[in-house]
Amino acid sequence: MAIDFLYPEFEVVRDKDKCIGCRVCERQCANEVHKYDEDLDCMVSDNAKCVCCHRCVALCPTRALKIVKTNHTFRENANWKSENISEIYRQAGTGGVLLSSMGNPKNYPIYWDKMLINASQVTNPSIDPLREPMETRVFLGAKPEKVEFNSKGEIKNNLTPQLKLDIPIMFSAMSYGSISYNAHESLARAAEELGTYYNTGEGGLHKDFYKYGPHTIVQVASGRFGVHKDYLNAGAAIEIKMGQGAKPGIGGHLPGIKVGDDISKTRMIPKGSDAISPAPHHDIYSIEDLRQLVYSLKEASDYKKPVIVKIAAVHNVAAIASGIARGGADIIAIDGYRGGTGAAPTRIRDNVGIPIELALASVDQRLREEGIRNKVSIVVGGSIRSSADIVKAVALGADAVYIGTSALLALGCHLCRSCQQGRCNWGIATQREDLVRRLNPDIGYKRLVNLLTAWNHEIKEIMGGMGINSIESLRGNRLMLRGIGLTEKELQILGIKHAGE
Repeated sequence: MAIDFLYPEFEVVRDKDKCIGCRVCERQCANEVHKYDEDLDCMVSDNAKCVCCHRCVALCPTRALKIVKTNHTFRENANWKSENISEIYRQAGTGGVLLSSMGNPKNYPIYWDKMLINASQVTNPSIDPLREPMETRVFLGAKPEKVEFNSKGEIKNNLTPQLKLDIPIMFSAMSYGSISYNAHESLARAAEELGTYYNTGEGGLHKDFYKYGPHTIVQVASGRFGVHKDYLNAGAAIEIKMGQGAKPGIGGHLPGIKVGDDISKTRMIPKGSDAISPAPHHDIYSIEDLRQLVYSLKEASDYKKPVIVKIAAVHNVAAIASGIARGGADIIAIDGYRGGTGAAPTRIRDNVGIPIELALASVDQRLREEGIRNKVSIVVGGSIRSSADIVKAVALGADAVYIGTSALLALGCHLCRSCQQGRCNWGIATQREDLVRRLNPDIGYKRLVNLLTAWNHEIKEIMGGMGINSIESLRGNRLMLRGIGLTEKELQILGIKHAGE
């Protein structure tokens, strides 16, 4: 029916004078946008299939291609935008739930961009990180309230198991299935070289990656995919996933078409079957239930590994975090509403959850007020885009951050937000062998190392400008932040002053 026709969102612009008919674009496009028309003796494009991934643009030898957003429009209406109209047409024609990937693209406030960092001048001189030592090493886990000594006057080692990070950055949970084998290998190798950790996500751990165990965080989600004793003991820490920023309150779904032999074995599910994670853990309906799982996992790993509890940033996140801290978790991971995902219902992704900046500030303040801040470390994620975001997160109270989308961008992701289709032209969010091969782990892991090395240098520069020589001295130091364009309520929640005060 004509009513179901939607004009393509993007248009492929081809310079016919530059196009030499090499057909590279045709061979490289997994979405089958390009083809050679023998009758016309030229390349043609099906704009309706284009997701704006830029693969063809990047590999065209004569720079004959570019992708532009279509200027086709509906009649102007401030309330009914073209996006709203198109989505209603799609659902009216299919009766299906709209699916999307990556993070929330809506034009909501980005609080990182509304905070500025203080700097030293005269009375508290700055520090030159090129000539003076700067400490960005972090230890994650519960800390004792005081130093204790034995009868000989020696310091007692009363530390619980800790994660040692050479940089305050880890790679967040992305399951084998949602991303490719080569992407996982890149993350694992980078984590090992950088002295940090990557997270398996809820898809289990491929047998080839057990050797990276000292730099791996293994995840236990509601579906319990791939969870067994060897898996729990393979990693340096265990993370219980209660929620994630892109889809708070709901579970996950990996389509059966992505469940090939390797993923079937890793997740311990039949080949070709859908991997569906229920919304709740069916054995957790209270903090007491969560505490039981925390200690069950500690028991299974001989109390040698810290246990992380990952939650989505929601309106009562401070109270939830307080319960988790008292429930025995060593680390709380909080994921904000701009966190990425392989697939989520569009309405959930774009409308549920709260900004990570506000969630972090409220959690840190609540734990301090209750005198239990040292019982847990806090790790935050959900659109950490730069070293400046990391510095601001630490100043608001984080011990370290998780990055996901930033890491994928370093691997070559062009944020076309079509991961759920499984046809990633860059070999990242796909299980098609021909596409997976496009991501070379030897190159991918090095790009990740380069990115985090650069960020670590910048963190040291920024801290030096503050007159601070240790990331630990920055944690929760909100005096080093000032707000711009924020309301009094926002400033109050963030716990910072306005610029000029």
